[in-house]
Amino acid sequence: MILEALGSAVLGLFLAWAAAHRLSHRLPSRPLVYSTGLAGGLLGDFVTHSALGPHTVLPSLLGAAIVSAASLSLLLRPTGRLRRSATA
Repeated sequence: MILEALGSAVLGLFLAWAAAHRLSHRLPSRPLVYSTGLAGGLLGDFVTHSALGPHTVLPSLLGAAIVSAASLSLLLRPTGRLRRSATA
């Protein structure tokens, strides 16, 4: 179980690094991005492991990746100014 948690933490950090590398202009500071990815990975692993039970390593890592990506997506800022419609 400790290796599963360690794997989900590494997976969350990897997703955070990838997001910070590709979307650095749309994300806040890097420490916030890395800590969000780490926390999302651990939370996703905990929820999936609690729902499915022991001996489900791959689904737990998949749950960790999904929750980590979802939590990182909440940090994204819009690319530019919001435009108003001419008819509004």
